[in-house]
Amino acid sequence: MTDGPNGKRAFDESLLEMVRGAEADFLAGKRGRYGDVEGAVRIFLEILRGFEFMQVDRPCVTIFGSARFREGHKYYEQAREMGRTLGEAGFCVMTGGGPGIMEAANRGCKEAGGLSIGANIHLPNEQRPNPYIDRFMEFEHFFVRKVIMVKYSSAFVVCPGGFGTLDEIFETLVLMQTDKIDDFPVVALGADFWAPMIDFFQSRMVAEGTITPADIDMIRITDSIDEAMVQILSSPDARPSGA
Repeated sequence: MTDGPNGKRAFDESLLEMVRGAEADFLAGKRGRYGDVEGAVRIFLEILRGFEFMQVDRPCVTIFGSARFREGHKYYEQAREMGRTLGEAGFCVMTGGGPGIMEAANRGCKEAGGLSIGANIHLPNEQRPNPYIDRFMEFEHFFVRKVIMVKYSSAFVVCPGGFGTLDEIFETLVLMQTDKIDDFPVVALGADFWAPMIDFFQSRMVAEGTITPADIDMIRITDSIDEAMVQILSSPDARPSGA
C-alpha cells in the first residue's frame, strides 16, 4: 500500500516505468519482463493498431463464416456473390481474412473493384491469409479482433460456419440486444443452414422466456442476395455515398 500524495506519486511513477519498459520490450520483439503489465500493453497497442488499420473512406460490411468451405461449394459461391454485390455497391468488405467463406467474400469484393479487408488471427491450423485482400492485419487476441470488426461495421452478414462463426454473430447480437452498440442490419445467408437455429430460438428460448420474439427479429434469414442488400441498405449508416 502507498499512503499520502508522495506514496501515490511513487506508485504512479513505478507503474509508468513498468509500462514504458513493457512497451519497449514489445516493440523490440523481446520476451517480456513485466508479466501482466506487458500483457495489458500488448493488448492496448494491438487495439491502437486496429484503430489505425481501419481508417477507410466508405462504410464496411463484415462477413462471418467458416474457413472450411472450398471453391465450388454452394456456400462459398453464395458468399462470393455477396462480396461482389457489396463491392459493386460501394461497400468495403471485411472478413477474418482466412480461407473458405472469408476468401469467397473477399474474392467477390475484389473482383468487383471494391475495398477488400482481412482481419486475420494467428492460429495453429486453418487460418492463413487469403490472396484476395487489399488491406490486412494479423491479430494475436480474438477479442481485440472482434472489437475492431464490430466497431467499424455498418452491417453484418453471417454465412454458415462453426463455433467461431457462432461466437462472432452471437456476441454481435448480444451487444445490440443490450444497447452496447446500435442496431445494425444482420443477415444470415443460407436459409437451409440457419432455419433449424431459428426454430430452436422460437420453440425453446422464446417459449422459456430467455429471449423475446423481438430478439429474433434482429437477424434476417435469406438465400437472396437482393433481399440481403435491401436489409443492409435499410440502415442510413450502411449506405455508401450516392446509394
